[in-house]
Amino acid sequence: MSQQIGHKWGQGIAPLKFKEEMTKNKDAFASWYDKFEWPDAELQEFFESLNNRDDLRCLILAADWCGDVVRNVPVVLRATETAGIPTQILIMEEHLDLMDQHLTMGGRSIPVVFFTDTGGVILEKWGPRPSYIQEPMVAFKRDNPDREAPDYQEKLSAARQEIMRRYGEDAAYQTLVLQELRDVLAKV
Repeated sequence: MSQQIGHKWGQGIAPLKFKEEMTKNKDAFASWYDKFEWPDAELQEFFESLNNRDDLRCLILAADWCGDVVRNVPVVLRATETAGIPTQILIMEEHLDLMDQHLTMGGRSIPVVFFTDTGGVILEKWGPRPSYIQEPMVAFKRDNPDREAPDYQEKLSAARQEIMRRYGEDAAYQTLVLQELRDVLAKV
């Protein structure tokens, strides 16, 4: 996966600027950010332990209209803040070249969270949602390859409903995001 995206660093915006400039879902984004709590000391300590590293950067491909961005990016930001990892957000529509190199099952799914070294080489990436929450979409895509099938939209709607059910009403899903980010960062 050693792709060089260092030229994108500096083209992104600071997380605070992203939050301030949101025109859609601003309140929901802020709410998920504010609801964040560390589920356990072990996870918090892992991210805190990364503070002694100065060799990591994080670029997040995102857009304010996307529900997965609204749910997951606040958690990613809390993790990178705790870890002291410099983070910038790339607006998807302004970086379609990068988006189209990192499709999920052939589609433009965001967020895509890139962890790079200081030179911009991608070390690992994560997204668009935790594996458990993504499972219904993986099964849907596998079982419904014909986009012209008469029941395609109905089945797509059912998959999306199951994804929302798995996210749940509260912030418990955030633990899944943190666990997967820990697993990704443990490799770098």
